[in-house]
Amino acid sequence: MKNAIKKWNSISLVKRIIVGLIIGIILGLVVPQASGISILGDLFVGALRGIAPVLVFFLVMSALCHMGEGQHTNMAAIVVLYMLGNLLAALVAVIAHYIFPVTITFAEGTSTTDIAPPSGVVEVLTNLLMNLVDNPVNAIVNANYIGILAWAIIFGIALKKAGAGTKKALEDISDAVSIAVQWVISCAPFGIMGLIFTTISEQGLGALVDYGRLILVLVGSMAVVAFIINPLVTFVCVRKNPYPLVFTCLKESFITAFFTRSSAANIPVNMELCKNLNLDEDTYSISIPLGSTVNMAGAAITISTMALAAATTLDIQVSFGTALIMCVLAAASAAGASGVAGGSLLLIPLACSLFNIPNDIAMQVVGVGFIIGVIQDSCETGINSSTDVLYTACAEFRDRRLHPERYVGKPEARFTVPKNK
Repeated sequence: MKNAIKKWNSISLVKRIIVGLIIGIILGLVVPQASGISILGDLFVGALRGIAPVLVFFLVMSALCHMGEGQHTNMAAIVVLYMLGNLLAALVAVIAHYIFPVTITFAEGTSTTDIAPPSGVVEVLTNLLMNLVDNPVNAIVNANYIGILAWAIIFGIALKKAGAGTKKALEDISDAVSIAVQWVISCAPFGIMGLIFTTISEQGLGALVDYGRLILVLVGSMAVVAFIINPLVTFVCVRKNPYPLVFTCLKESFITAFFTRSSAANIPVNMELCKNLNLDEDTYSISIPLGSTVNMAGAAITISTMALAAATTLDIQVSFGTALIMCVLAAASAAGASGVAGGSLLLIPLACSLFNIPNDIAMQVVGVGFIIGVIQDSCETGINSSTDVLYTACAEFRDRRLHPERYVGKPEARFTVPKNK
């Protein structure tokens, strides 16, 4: 038994995940009534969501309290890349709409009466800022990563003058949580098997046929961002062939994010990927949880596409100038998507309001979003989460290229993960 476990762990995690994926699909088709298999997916996602807030809090606090005076990080460049990514993604969605206009068949049976969208961008940003001053214990319990980051930064800076013993204790706790995270991630093949089984056995894909064209435009726009826009941004930063790094992020991060459908749950996976790429821990310990909140290129695509599809359905003529304004709105709104219940879907009415679309119709668009969410939300989360690592790496590779003296004595950052990982 011990040798079997050792042999299993020696196989690449991605290969093990693919095996779990195939088994989950087969079980979902052959024995859909075996609902107990779903518990594996629930346990995996629950464990990731449970450990991620603790990991972020102690990792950031430990990194900051050990940080020396004047120590360099790449956070400014990363934030710029996050915002630029949101804006470019929204622009891609607008261009895709003009090339492949789509309409929506409103789902009358979909109830959205128990949810309320934010009244405007100000409300979204206000909610985001209020999360900064959330009770630190409450922030950890409720996985409020803006609050967790804020308090971890405050405590980390405050502990800079603490004794060596206190700092060592924080480092030990951080290391212990990281090891626990590795144990959870090693269970990904079984978790993803349970998640894909649930999708196949309970939801099926038949309900998505009527929305095939809309799904194709959404997924196609996200593919353009993943395989064209992101590589271009990466090339500008690293001045090398960007695709090894792009494909590494997609392979190692997109897959788990696609099935967990949670950027927060994928934080430990992204942390581990950054570690395997030899990126600076002082930077990625902050940029990854921040990215799970504000780096929302997939959400910007969803908001733009769904709002424009609603306008086309209602025969509302949208000028390109108005569409560009919506790009900025979608990019800004997407940065606050995680602070709103329902994520990007409930921000669709904000974009619809630019076209004077009544709120009751806008909420029907939200209802359509919930129906196609099994594909839309999975792809959206995969793009959002994998880009967190990509842009973190881009900023560091750019800084290494421009200021190599800052990295003397540090291990060389990688474009790909070693095969034994």
